[in-house]
Amino acid sequence: MRLQGKVALVTGGTDGIGARLVRQLRDKGVTVITTGRTADRIAAARADGFEVIEADLSLPEGVDAVLAGLAGREIAILVNNAGAGTDHDFRNGAPDLASTDRTIFLNLHAPIHLVARLMPVLRAQPEAMIVNVTSGLGIAPNGGGAVYCATKAGLRSYTMALRYQLKDTAIHVLEALPPVVDTQMTAGRANRKMAPDECARQIIMAMERNADEASVGMVKLLQLVHSISPALARRIMIRF
Repeated sequence: MRLQGKVALVTGGTDGIGARLVRQLRDKGVTVITTGRTADRIAAARADGFEVIEADLSLPEGVDAVLAGLAGREIAILVNNAGAGTDHDFRNGAPDLASTDRTIFLNLHAPIHLVARLMPVLRAQPEAMIVNVTSGLGIAPNGGGAVYCATKAGLRSYTMALRYQLKDTAIHVLEALPPVVDTQMTAGRANRKMAPDECARQIIMAMERNADEASVGMVKLLQLVHSISPALARRIMIRF
């Protein structure tokens, strides 16, 4: 895809991978609209020149807020990047089901709702793209992140089916699969982490190539192992 001149909606663009995506897309000549839910980060992004829609995408009202904030803008690129984890490990005690429900909505329901509600706008463009950011943990889960892994696996399956449905249209569907990236969400983890700038760079390269998947960093190795032996990939990742 030729990115220059396009208008993009990037969810969760005030922090983490999303904050790097919006800046690198802007550098490519894209008009970027993003979303956020934390006041200080929203203020910082606006001070940096970004249009930010305040919306909590862990709730249905957040999706409504995004659509209202777009006000009929002609979006050609939708990047479903916003996501979060939640503690759902019975080895640590009973999970907070309210947090579980919000995480499921944010990671899975909100992207599906945005795709469905923006589909008429995307179809009206001569060239359009949907980018769903999943995770290497959508291929094989780890033991501690049951809900996060489940939502990313669900979004991965949805993305594959959506790509098939839209294969004869002008809308390209890309799945981006980051590894463990050095963001606030992974702050307490000791694993080797990829820099978010590099992760964003590889995703944007895949967008420009019209790739079906952007397997970023160590996810390439996981994909290789999974292609040889899914059972081995699961055994490795469950303890990760």
